[in-house]
Amino acid sequence: MPIRSGWLSPDGQTREDTRLVSLGALTPTSPVAARSGILPGSTGGLYRVSGFTVTGTTGTMTASVSPGRAVIQSTDARGAYPVALTEYLPLTFADGDAQYGRIDLVVLRVYDNVYDGSGRTEAAVEIVRGTPAASPVPPATPDVALALYTVAVDAGVSAGKGGIAWDSARADLRPTTVAVGGILPTRTDDTAPGGHPGHYRDIGETLQRWSSTAWVPYPKGVGGIVPAGVLTTGGYVGQYRDTTTLGQLQRWNGSAWLPAVPGPVFASSLDAGYTASTTYTATLVDTAVSALALTFTAPPSGGVVISLGARISTSGSETVQAHMSPQVTLGSTVVWAADDERAASGSGAVSKSQSTQLRLTSLTAGSVYTVTAMHRSSSASVNSWFDTLWLRVDPLF
Repeated sequence: MPIRSGWLSPDGQTREDTRLVSLGALTPTSPVAARSGILPGSTGGLYRVSGFTVTGTTGTMTASVSPGRAVIQSTDARGAYPVALTEYLPLTFADGDAQYGRIDLVVLRVYDNVYDGSGRTEAAVEIVRGTPAASPVPPATPDVALALYTVAVDAGVSAGKGGIAWDSARADLRPTTVAVGGILPTRTDDTAPGGHPGHYRDIGETLQRWSSTAWVPYPKGVGGIVPAGVLTTGGYVGQYRDTTTLGQLQRWNGSAWLPAVPGPVFASSLDAGYTASTTYTATLVDTAVSALALTFTAPPSGGVVISLGARISTSGSETVQAHMSPQVTLGSTVVWAADDERAASGSGAVSKSQSTQLRLTSLTAGSVYTVTAMHRSSSASVNSWFDTLWLRVDPLF
């Protein structure tokens, strides 16, 4: 019968009944299955988990496994196996291969003859020996078993030749499990999904909540700033995170992380160039930087200040005007065309520094715009020169 109940059958409670009913209140992975893992806790609350800790003896091939409690989930119908180790258990690792190192796997394993035909009905802590290789990898975890540690065994090591380098050889793989509704303490490399929306876990000193699709740092209701390196995708629009590499605060807009305080944005060129075009052009002749441009993200106010300038001269003329004006585009759409009224202008054979500042409003917040420096000469027969060119955009708040 697929419906199991504790101590209700007139024929007595089966082993499957016991596993399914009493352990159904642990961290769920399905309506009837629980997450395999070690029950957390330590004397005095000093450690996240202390059960089934593997501790090696310096200079030897031996280690001991500390007492603890665990749950190992099999199939939904077969149920979960509770396991308890009540005293320290010794382990002895085989000597290293003469040529190559290997990686052994320490597991907590359940044998159930009714299902696996092993002839055994017990739980055991075992060493699954890895294969020596130039680049060794851990062996696969057996069925109905819990991976506890990997242990690297170098080539040629033995009890008489230094033993295992325990401090660097061990890698802790122990997962944890708690009662349903409990906060799950886990490692930073734990990629398992939550059991249900509203499931909480403590990871890397950060409290997270399962949203049904991702682990979201909590609390989000009070606008907590996510620590650096914790979250790749935002959990909600308006969430903030710190970025260590960029040293800036970012805000999730629903599809991307953008600077919480955008700008200022700056671009410049020290290479002089000229044009004799009487209509505005981005291209200058005789310069490695043929067009000076920058992009910026419109701030929430939709307003920015655009500044630009250059050292300007007109070859052999004191009356011809050289103009430098910004052109603003959104994709292929020109939002603000270059215009003499918005230009930094100058004339004369001797270069003079000219600049201007302009306010542009009614931009779409969050959209990415491009500003390009445009140039022209008031005479097609006179070259207008521009040197030490620069552009800058500052957001308005």
